[in-house]
Amino acid sequence: MEKAIPSEKQLRFLDWELGAFFHFGLRAYYKGYVDWDKRDMDQSVFNPTELNCEEWLQPFKDAGASYAILVCKHHDGFANWPSKYSDYSVAHTPWKEGKGDIVREFTDACRKLGLKVGLYYSPAQRDWSKYKTKKDYDDYFIGQVSELLTDYGKIDYLWFDGCGSEDHEYDQARIINVMRSLQPDMLIFNMWDPDVRWVGNEEGIAPSPHTNVVHDLAFSVMTDKKDDLGGFRFMPAECDMKLRSTWFDCEDNEDTLASLDELIGLYYMSVGRGANLLINAGPNKHGLLQEADKKRIQEFGAELKRRFSTPVPFGAPYEDEDGNYTISADCGLPVNTVIIQEDLLEGESIRHFEILTDNTAVYTGSTIGHKCICTFPTVKTKNIRIRVTDTNGAYTLKSLNAYYIQ
Repeated sequence: MEKAIPSEKQLRFLDWELGAFFHFGLRAYYKGYVDWDKRDMDQSVFNPTELNCEEWLQPFKDAGASYAILVCKHHDGFANWPSKYSDYSVAHTPWKEGKGDIVREFTDACRKLGLKVGLYYSPAQRDWSKYKTKKDYDDYFIGQVSELLTDYGKIDYLWFDGCGSEDHEYDQARIINVMRSLQPDMLIFNMWDPDVRWVGNEEGIAPSPHTNVVHDLAFSVMTDKKDDLGGFRFMPAECDMKLRSTWFDCEDNEDTLASLDELIGLYYMSVGRGANLLINAGPNKHGLLQEADKKRIQEFGAELKRRFSTPVPFGAPYEDEDGNYTISADCGLPVNTVIIQEDLLEGESIRHFEILTDNTAVYTGSTIGHKCICTFPTVKTKNIRIRVTDTNGAYTLKSLNAYYIQ
């Protein structure tokens, strides 16, 4: 199979690794409501008087997140910014006497904390039937997206949700042209002209084996149909997940909060399989992140640092005449985890590899990709060798580190 070469911004995306997702809006005020709920939601109740986007972001920043995404408009159609294309927005609520703008506060907070800025926009919405023609809806769609891509500075990532668009036709070429012209360096998630893709589930798990070279895309939990890419392409995957049982904070569900063990396991099965991990937390109706959610993310970040901040002190990797990469020490050192990264500048090459300690195989794997976290029972060894047994052309390892995790 011919190699699929990544773009520079796709490689940057993989380096982000960990992201924060915030579902916030009118739904936070309506307990028991679900996606595509037929019941109306009166926007006059929207008044998050304690809203603090920095408070949302700081625990994720401390945990090592590189980027954050705000839901700007969900399927209900409510806009978290004063959109001139809708009267269903923050501008028509009591919050700040209609002069508030959550998107502004969020983007400002991201930049203050040094996080990449991501905006979520649902192309579909519950009441789109009020638009007489498809062109009318496309005009509304383009108008709102243009506001988001014009009024808030550089946007690093635009996240489209496929739910609700399964049987709807958009003027894709026109929409893409507008978006790319307004933010040419921006990454687009999963639809129409994607740079990155949805992994295909909302559980935070990449498949094993996992590759970033695909020929089609899953785009919605509401259908098994996939979008054909017209050939194999390099397309980094992102694994999104909920910290609780709901995307929005609209239920009393603290008992469903993901445990620290779960989060660590999901990190291994997403970032550790060469994809990105996107963790959602829903701020409450006051505009604050729940204390239990903040504490769990802080615990998660502390545990990642405990495990991976200090590699076992082997020497620098060197390559032998057979193409094996080795790290060595003068005496035997305990090891139970190896993290490998392949240099993906020219695409993925490695298809199968082994990890050997003092010439005994302790782990076998397939692709390495951006990052592969390999675990095995603790052994004491002077040498760790990576032996590649199947490739799609020449390869180079970007990094190789060993850890002893207790």
